[in-house]
Amino acid sequence: MTALAQTHDASLAAEMEALGRAARTAAAVLAQAPRARKDAALHAAAVALRAGIPAILEANAADLAAARARGIPASFMDRLSLDAGRIEGIARGLEEVAALPDPVGDVIAEWTRPNGLLIQRVRVPLGVIGIIYESRPNVTADAGGLCLKAGNAAILRGGSESFQSSRAIVDCLHAGLRAAGLPEAAIQLVPTTDRAAVGILLSMDRHVDVIVPRGGRSLIERVAAESRIPVIKHLDGLCHVYVDGAADEAKARAVVLNAKMRRTSVCGAAETLLVDRAAAPRLLAPLVRDLLEAGCEVRGDAAVQAVDARVRPAAEADWDTEYLDAVIAARVVDGVEAAVEHIERHGSHHTDCIVTEDARAAEIFLNRVDSAIVLLNASTQFADGGEFGMGAEIGISTGKIHARGPVGAEQLTSYKYIVRGDGQIRP
Repeated sequence: MTALAQTHDASLAAEMEALGRAARTAAAVLAQAPRARKDAALHAAAVALRAGIPAILEANAADLAAARARGIPASFMDRLSLDAGRIEGIARGLEEVAALPDPVGDVIAEWTRPNGLLIQRVRVPLGVIGIIYESRPNVTADAGGLCLKAGNAAILRGGSESFQSSRAIVDCLHAGLRAAGLPEAAIQLVPTTDRAAVGILLSMDRHVDVIVPRGGRSLIERVAAESRIPVIKHLDGLCHVYVDGAADEAKARAVVLNAKMRRTSVCGAAETLLVDRAAAPRLLAPLVRDLLEAGCEVRGDAAVQAVDARVRPAAEADWDTEYLDAVIAARVVDGVEAAVEHIERHGSHHTDCIVTEDARAAEIFLNRVDSAIVLLNASTQFADGGEFGMGAEIGISTGKIHARGPVGAEQLTSYKYIVRGDGQIRP
């Protein structure tokens, strides 16, 4: 390594160390901050976002231009793009988070022991949360706002492709913090696109309590392999819609089309369509036709190919692919048991749906599919913290430890036990 490279690495490590120290100091302030002050910061940030629309769009245009120059796919560009409507949605999301109950200090459980000890389980902030994410600039506000609501400091490491947009959004979050008299270090953006910063962040166990990665499989795998800090994982969304033999045609067609095509680039977009063999004679052709006519490429097994010449043959890899694009894999299965088996073998435990009017088939699917979110007769695109009434989310956790499903403010807390006595001693 050259002397110049060593100097760069040392400088970056020192910069990240300073972020960590500042975040830890800010976290101590936030842990004691009253709800009114945290909510005031969120409302002021929403005001700053609306006032800052021209600057945010200018920053986003620079990110989009750089992405186009790199030949980024259209589906990726949709995730990166902002407009006035999307910025308004980000601002409203902060206001919705402010309206939520404050999870900090909530008494989850309380009981008195025979010796008179009063024991309470009370929600407390996690502390400092490092969030590593790709492309979506809205995650900057969602993550910062949710961490603030739950009394946590946040260190945000957005993708290099959304760096300018994220920096403009963080400026608005800082304006909100200043207005409420809270430290700006409560929400910090890693000020470099250098990939080495991620490795340093993953090693900062003295300053950071939890890491939340949100992105593709390669990012999640890197974080899981390298992190010295506990991780709340948001894995890829390999989501399924199973259309049962007892499905209502109108519901099935509406749910399948929306689940795939409302926004193809979100993690809740359906990537695989499973159709019960008993339903195929009446439903398979219209379901496939709807998708094709909406501009979706369909890759199917022999039974699916037989109903429309435009269907392309599915390869084995298609059952394990998160397209995040207008592409879906489709196959015919022998009933709900076979659908559950397919999802267990190929799914990512994110979000899966059954369309049926048969209560027994519904209960089999809802109880046996081991995913964070399981739906009956509703689009997989409801896999979203805002739609769950959480205001926003950092991601959909596909793990089983600490938090599962949409990660909102409540999921960004831990708990401690407070024991109140009156001189008791243990015999």
